Amino acid sequence: MTATKRVVLLDYGSGNVHSAAKALERAGAEVELTADRTAALEADGLVVPGVGAFAAVMQQLRAVRGDEVIDRRLAGGRPVLGICVGMQVMFEHGVERGVDTEGLGEWPGAVTELPAEVLPHMGWNTVEAGAGSVLFDGIEDERFYFVHSFAAQSWSLDVMPPFPQPALTWAEHGGRFLAAVENGPLSATQFHPEKSSDAGIRLLANWLRSLA
Repeated sequence: MTATKRVVLLDYGSGNVHSAAKALERAGAEVELTADRTAALEADGLVVPGVGAFAAVMQQLRAVRGDEVIDRRLAGGRPVLGICVGMQVMFEHGVERGVDTEGLGEWPGAVTELPAEVLPHMGWNTVEAGAGSVLFDGIEDERFYFVHSFAAQSWSLDVMPPFPQPALTWAEHGGRFLAAVENGPLSATQFHPEKSSDAGIRLLANWLRSLA
């Protein structure tokens, strides 16, 4: 029998954490909601939620030294999952309403406004799962729940052998944008798995199974 994975849901002031905790528990995780540095570093997996503005999320993350925890985990090959703005801040910077904010810089590139007539992009959407995706194994044709006006709309990280190529999953709203990225120990989704019904629970379960 597989041991239950211990997951820390990073508590830095972001909303929607309780629904994320419940979804992770439904997926089979033992969940602790905390900003404690030791707990976050030692957990099998770290989940970084995020709702609201890019700049506000970065400010809140830095206030609890979450940026240091994320960087240290990834440097040691320890899995991290970002959700919604928790995905966006993994990029170098975000531009919202003329404000350019430095992100965590784990991936190159910018998060910018979607070129769509209707914003926010809110509701269910299909995705184009990346080759070799672990997150979307068995749920490639499902729909997921999005609530956002900004996204990463290109990918520029060159990964050289022997490192595996990242799995890039795309969706469309006014143009193509990254719906999810799986790059070594760092994975992230622009949509909300915790709001995506059974498909979201299965995605979280897929991530849990990937934890060492």
